[in-house]
Formats: sequence, C-alpha cells, structure tokens
Amino acid sequence: MSPQIGERLMIVRRFKIASLLALAMLLPSLSAFADSASSALVPQALAYEHGEGVPKDLRKAALLYCEAARAGDAEAMFDLGWMYANGRGVARSDSMAAFMFSRAAAAGHDYARKMQKYVGEEGGVMPDCMRPPDPDPPVALMDNDPDPFAGLPPYKQKIADLVAKTAPQYAIEPRLALAVIATESNFQFDAQSPKDAHGLMQLVPKTAARFKVRNRLDIKDNVQGGLAYLRWLLAYYEGRVTLVVAAYNAGEAAVDRYGGVPPYPETRDYVRRVRRLYPNERHAFDARIAGPSPIFVRHDVVAQ
Repeated sequence: MSPQIGERLMIVRRFKIASLLALAMLLPSLSAFADSASSALVPQALAYEHGEGVPKDLRKAALLYCEAARAGDAEAMFDLGWMYANGRGVARSDSMAAFMFSRAAAAGHDYARKMQKYVGEEGGVMPDCMRPPDPDPPVALMDNDPDPFAGLPPYKQKIADLVAKTAPQYAIEPRLALAVIATESNFQFDAQSPKDAHGLMQLVPKTAARFKVRNRLDIKDNVQGGLAYLRWLLAYYEGRVTLVVAAYNAGEAAVDRYGGVPPYPETRDYVRRVRRLYPNERHAFDARIAGPSPIFVRHDVVAQ
C-alpha cells in the first residue's frame, strides 16, 4: 500500500474513531440500542487500538474486531482488514486483508470495495481468529467418583504428598495439580519430551525461566514452577479449568487465538485426560495475579 493511500485512509479512520467514541460516550448502553451485541465491540476495539481512555493494546483490538466480524459486523470486518494490511497487532498479510475487505464489501461496506484493489484479489485465506472455535471436549462428570489418586504406589505417593503440601500455598487444589502431573509425566520426575519439556510438570525452558525455576529436574523446584504457572493461568482465564488446561499444553497464545481449546488433536486429547481426573470446570483464582485474557473482553471499556 502506498504512503499516500495510507495517509488518506488514516484521516478517514481518525474521523471514524472520533465519531464512534463520541457515540459510545453519549450512549453508555449502546448495546441495548444495537441490532446485535457485536456493534458495541467496534468502539471498544477502536479505543484499544488507539489508546483512547484505555491502555493501547493492538492485540486486544484485533481480537475484538474479529469477534464482531464473526458476528457479521461489516465495520469490524473492514477494520480487521485494515490491521492486516498494515501489520497492526497482527502479522501483516495482504491475503488476509483481502479476505476481510472482500467480506466487508459483500456485507455492504462501500470503502472496503475500494480497498480491495490495493491488497489484491481475495484468495480464501481466512485469519485463524475468524474460524469458529471447536466446542470444548466433552468431560464425563464424576461428582461422586472415588479419588483417582488414592492408593498410589510409594514413589508416586511421595510426590502426591509434596503436592498436597505445596499446592495450597499457590491456591491450587492438589487434585488439579496431580491431574496435570499424571497426564504430563505419569509421576516420572526425570521425564523429558522431544520438545525439551522436563520434569514432573514438563516445563520448557521459557516457562521455567518465566517462573524462576533453576533446576527443572529437581522435584520441588519443578512442582513449584508448574504450580506458579497454573496459578497464573487460572487468573488469566478466570478459573475456567478447560481453558487453563488447554493453555498449559498449547500455550495461552494459541487458546487466545482460537477463542477456546485449539483444534490440535494432541491438545484436545490432553484436555480430556486431565478433565477425567479433575472434573470441576471452575476453580478459585486470584485476580491480582494476572489480568483477564482478551477472550473475556466484552463491555469493559469506560470512556474517561
């Protein structure tokens, strides 16, 4: 896209931002007057994109645009196309921009038709976030089931005792931590994966460094690091265990990108296995540990 075109489009967008933000301030209950809840997401996304009244967050803006676009909002389709065309909050991609501009034009957005000639023909390359997330894997409820960790052999029981003592210090239910350990390593303290994950809770180097784990093969150090990560994920996903477990396996970036459990066979099987051992969908969390995932951003923007 040429600098001249970009400059002209920026002027148009600034006018649009001012108009929508003014409308949001005049109508605090905008969603009550809209045809759908998705229309309220566009002013929020604009606010996050440009730091108007909230901290600037391009990634969150893109996710909000995408949510509204999935619901059929033509303006959101255009704005997400703009972000792909300019690499704002997402990797620059003319093909994905063309996809979004084409969808916006088909929905009646006049300016999207003009933009199509600058990014090329639409070739069916859909942004991942536009794909509807698969439903969460079914979980057999076991409210009255026996404790799956009762009667462990001595070497596993020793680890279970350590977890039972340590997990409450991180506000984690021991059964959730044990479910992760059983699925990750089957209680093998020296387990190593081809992806360089080590120890009981299979910490990769990046996660170990993030949570200050010095020796991933040290049982106590590994458990503390894994518990710290679970505590962070519980706060980030507001106690939704399915999302927490999926993110422990695939990373929170993948869960955020898909708006739920990613469609990876390994991750979906992993979630099923952990949830069989820990059937509760909700777990207490400490909101002070981490802010919420963009998945949960809906109507929390307040004009200041």
